[in-house]
Amino acid sequence: MGNSKLRFGIIGTGAIAGMHAKAIEACEDSILTGVCSSSEERAKQASEKFSVPTYWEISKFLEELDLDVVCICTHSGNHLEPAIEVAKAGKHILLEKPIEVNLARADELINACEDAGVKLGVIFQNRLKPGFLQLKKAVREGYLGRLLMGTASINWYREPAYYSSSAWKGTISGDGGAALINQGVHTIDLLLDIMGDAKSVFGQVRTMVHEIEGEDLGVALVNFENGALGTITGGTSLYPGNPERLEIYGDKGNIILEAGEITTWNVDGLNPEEASNKIGGSGASDPMAIDFRLHLGQVQDMVDAIRNDHEPMVTGRDARRSLALILGIYQSSRENQLMELTL
Repeated sequence: MGNSKLRFGIIGTGAIAGMHAKAIEACEDSILTGVCSSSEERAKQASEKFSVPTYWEISKFLEELDLDVVCICTHSGNHLEPAIEVAKAGKHILLEKPIEVNLARADELINACEDAGVKLGVIFQNRLKPGFLQLKKAVREGYLGRLLMGTASINWYREPAYYSSSAWKGTISGDGGAALINQGVHTIDLLLDIMGDAKSVFGQVRTMVHEIEGEDLGVALVNFENGALGTITGGTSLYPGNPERLEIYGDKGNIILEAGEITTWNVDGLNPEEASNKIGGSGASDPMAIDFRLHLGQVQDMVDAIRNDHEPMVTGRDARRSLALILGIYQSSRENQLMELTL
């Protein structure tokens, strides 16, 4: 493969596809070769937006373009089918979060990529925020000591139009739920990345403000495998929406992040580095108020994973963990009992 640019395609041409396109174009090692939309009409619109060949049939898109990697930006409940086609065509996959809307579909997707021998990376770009990287380093090097508690708060707001403008958002089949699986999943992924696997969860979800199938309010108590406790709160009904928070407590100190930036650093013997280049933003009230440079980091990581034959930064199995925990919260709420989680 040498050092020639890797050829990327995108399936799905909604808002998040634009973030992927910007990231691919900004990466010196990749080039956007084509996009595939869901209909001829949307493909025509996409050709003006992206200025690359556009398709509305995945089979033609895969046959006619010489692709190395395909970014899948379809809605959450429509990741599996395109991923299977892409994997069978021997192309690597970079997939938007969450991996899918239930564990059976997620497992089928992961297995399809493993069977085809292609790499599967999942977008959880907040793992690349400088504040989170400093937190993770402090935890890994033992500065917080034994982990005792982790809390994730994603107390956001979405206008009613956010849901009414789309046929899939807030639906069980298309979104898998709502506030936790779509918005909260990013910070829940960070919580698990620091605290380790969740053992059991008791959760309650409600639909209080929006006319949707999924929840716009949720809380959970988490028991982690390492004995630590955790809490999760999330919503899209909490006007006007506050920046997401991640709080990590150990027996030697604690660190708190807000919108990915360090707001509290109680760590003996270690100072936080000044983040010289703050990137990221928060989607507290605007879903597109995020910075494409974090996606750029994952595009570059995917290129490196392919060239050097290592796992992407976030694998399918990594992404399955946050999905399993969120689905556990939903099931716990339905059954009104503590749910044991199987990995």
